[in-house]
Order: sequence, then C-alpha cells, then structure tokens
Amino acid sequence: MMPAVESGTLEKRPPSLPSVQTVTLTVNGKETKLQIAPWTTLLDALREYMDLTGTKKGCDHGQCGACTVLVNDKRINSCLSLAIMQEGAKITTIEGIAGTYTDAPAGLHPLQKSFIERDAFQCGYCTPGQICSAVGLMNEGNAKTTADIRELMSGNICRCGAYTNIVDAIEDVLNEKAA
Repeated sequence: MMPAVESGTLEKRPPSLPSVQTVTLTVNGKETKLQIAPWTTLLDALREYMDLTGTKKGCDHGQCGACTVLVNDKRINSCLSLAIMQEGAKITTIEGIAGTYTDAPAGLHPLQKSFIERDAFQCGYCTPGQICSAVGLMNEGNAKTTADIRELMSGNICRCGAYTNIVDAIEDVLNEKAA
C-alpha cells in the first residue's frame, strides 16, 4: 500500500518500465531479435549486443558524429536514437556499407576506396562515422560544391584534422558518379 501524503491522498508514481523487451532490428540486411532494456540506444545495441563495433562512441551526446549510421538510407547519430525506435527500419553500419553498393570493387564501397586513396584518415576513429555520413550525403543529393560538402559534413568531427582529404575523397566519388 502506498503511503498517504496529506489528508488521505495517495502519492502518485510513474508506471514502471519493463526491464527488458524484445526488439527486432534489421542491420546490414540481417534481422536480429534482441532482449534489451527499452532505454538502450541504437549505438549501444549495435556495439554491446550485436558486436558491431565499427560504429564508435565518441561524445555520446550527438555532437561528434562518430556514431553515424544510416537508417532507411538517411544518416543519424545512433547515440541519440533508442533501439526500439528503429524496429522495422533498415539500418546500415560501416560493416554493411560495401553491401549498399552492388559493384563494390574488392569488397569496398567507392567512398571507402577513395578514403584510402586520398589518405582521408589518420587515427581512424572518426572514419566509420565520416564514411556513413558521406554515403548519406550522397543519398540526399544536395552536395553540389565543395562548400556544400563541408557544410553537410560539419556534424562529423575529425580531431586529427584530415578534413581537406575527407572532402577531396567525397568530391572524387561524387565526380565519378556524375561522369
């Protein structure tokens, strides 16, 4: 029985949440059922429950872009989304990026190949998020100039400062696609 607060009224408490629930996620073309707490972020579900550690945890506040993945071909910060919110969506992580491109040479997406050719990474920590964001940028079709690429990629931070090479790598792929 709940304690009386004043003159016979009962203290109100919020309803309790289940400690775990079943969530079905489709990640990189594979459907997986997880038993997770309802407050588990998509980032933690990918890394901790599915062993997809290519998606990085940087700031865990949606400010660095290290956790960028594609949901229905659009880029999101996976640290800001609950896993249960993505049930029924098509999720693509860096591990599945090459599979999104049917003519992937040597198992690489053209952006992955261009990042290597342009040396568009140093420590590599931000690279998975940078590549996922760049694929999303290409899917959006709004990047027409170098300034557009810089603006549209501004949500992805590279602490090593490889921005010039990252933009060059993206431009190379966009120019190939336009040719």
